[in-house]
Amino acid sequence: MVLFMAVAHGETVQCAITRDALEEHFWTPVGATDARLLKAYMDGRKRIAAAVERKMLRDRRAPIVLHASDFSH
Repeated sequence: MVLFMAVAHGETVQCAITRDALEEHFWTPVGATDARLLKAYMDGRKRIAAAVERKMLRDRRAPIVLHASDFSH
């Protein structure tokens, strides 16, 4: 899991993205190191930020935790 802060709709919120989400949607190998998880987060941060915004539209409770299902459309 990668923890991060995001600004969405004028609010700063505590967020996290699960390992499963990074493995399934951001090409992170299963069992990857923390450094590789962080690289996958950094490489995908625009998509991740968009998912945070979508999730905040549905529910403004913090923290926001992104799961693999949040990237399946």
